[in-house]
Amino acid sequence: MPQIPEKIHELTVGQLSARSGAAVSALHFYESKGLINSRRTSGNQRRYCRDTLRRVAFIRAAQRVGIPLATIRDALAELPEERTPTKEDWARLSEAWRAELDERLKQLNRLRDHLTDCIGCGCLSLDTCVLSNPDDVFGDRLTGSRLLGERRAS
Repeated sequence: MPQIPEKIHELTVGQLSARSGAAVSALHFYESKGLINSRRTSGNQRRYCRDTLRRVAFIRAAQRVGIPLATIRDALAELPEERTPTKEDWARLSEAWRAELDERLKQLNRLRDHLTDCIGCGCLSLDTCVLSNPDDVFGDRLTGSRLLGERRAS
């Protein structure tokens, strides 16, 4: 991994890519989504503050656990301008994300557990299928093809 001398306070997009492990295209995408910022030189080249390395690491770690980019952007917006996320920031934000991740895990486990039943059954009945109608939430109100139309309207 290339070392950046301490006296250099700004990084090119290539240096940021090499140090962070993120592709240049990913860095441009993060910037277009407001996750990171750069300044432009007189030659219109991007320059990133060194603290962008930690922001990119924060973004990539959050993405790896399934946090949507919009949620990551909102979290980074809570930090003071241009401040590098700290260990305490990560702990606070990850705690807030825990309930969302737990719910997603529950849904995935339920899907996994019922997938074999569904394939074995073969009916794909809209009124009783555990995949199309989890926990029979629509059973009291509607059955059959009307259910499909109602879902699109929601």
